[in-house]
Amino acid sequence: MTKLAINGKLTAAPKVLSLEPLLLYAKINATDGTTINGLIHQHALNFLAQASTGSQVAVYGHYNARHQFVIEKFTVIASSVQTAS
Repeated sequence: MTKLAINGKLTAAPKVLSLEPLLLYAKINATDGTTINGLIHQHALNFLAQASTGSQVAVYGHYNARHQFVIEKFTVIASSVQTAS
């Protein structure tokens, strides 16, 4: 299992695939032009709260047997969501 670090931009808002256990789907357009179909389980609520369409993200994970990128760690670098101060 090869681990990869990918930088890119969310092309669509994250979608909830399952509530129990919580599983998110995120479509990421990587900086090299490829499209990544990512699944997020760990800290999915944080990702859902921080990321939106157009957000710059950095993700770390691996590909599963279905060629879906399983995201183990992430950070939202720039978000279009404004937070109240």
